[in-house]
Amino acid sequence: MSTVSSGGLKKMRSTLTDPVDYFLPVGDAEIALNPLLEQPMQIEFSGNIFCINCGRKTKKSFNQGYCFPCVRKLARCDSCIVSPEKCHFHLGTCREPQWGEENCMIPHVVYLANSSGGKVGITRGTQIPTRWIDQGAVQALPIIGVQTRYQSGLVEVALKNHIADKTNWRAMLKGSPEAIDLVASKHELLAASETEIQLLQDEFGLQAIQVLEDQAVQEIAYPVVTYPEKITSLNLDKTPLVSGTLLGIKGQYLLLDTGVLNIRKFTAYDVTVTI
Repeated sequence: MSTVSSGGLKKMRSTLTDPVDYFLPVGDAEIALNPLLEQPMQIEFSGNIFCINCGRKTKKSFNQGYCFPCVRKLARCDSCIVSPEKCHFHLGTCREPQWGEENCMIPHVVYLANSSGGKVGITRGTQIPTRWIDQGAVQALPIIGVQTRYQSGLVEVALKNHIADKTNWRAMLKGSPEAIDLVASKHELLAASETEIQLLQDEFGLQAIQVLEDQAVQEIAYPVVTYPEKITSLNLDKTPLVSGTLLGIKGQYLLLDTGVLNIRKFTAYDVTVTI
């Protein structure tokens, strides 16, 4: 085996091709993963973690790569990022108003996806299709466009009374789910939540919350040779040296013959990758 790269681990970058093309950023390098399918590889954790915002050495990574002081002060680490309906920008209490303007006060999309079954989700318009790929979705369909992240959260709350908003990651990694007619699901979901959506349109205006028509379903295929029959989760904190043959990549997971590794979970970990 020969060393490929050492340094801080970052979430995988992807390009929507057939199948998805994946790249693993490690330090200053970026490793093309698709050509490594069916080859042995290993990732060794040095024991050091460096905050992806300030570079401070930290004993524990919070919110996928941040030290505790940064988690306390950064808007991107606030609870409203996970639950956008809790956004408090309009109250004047955002931790970083400029960051909020650039990332939350911009158009967002509410979508349906099929990763381990049908689900609803939200993302910035600029994050399509990256968000879908990161979730391991095999199908996705934008259904509602909104003007802000806060509005997308309110719409999602209304819709998730009738559909799931979480991915079963274990099911997602066991294979491709059965295909869903997302267009039919969209019409059923909008009909079921018509009253809630109307109330939001009355509050924010028709231009702020618009049902998207004539959107095409995006089909997504992943570079997987073999799906695991049993999901064994690999953990760099417990096993600093992870090795195995790369059998696939899906979502933000490497599928090895020894188990699956969630790359995003270990963002900011100092590692050496060899193949």
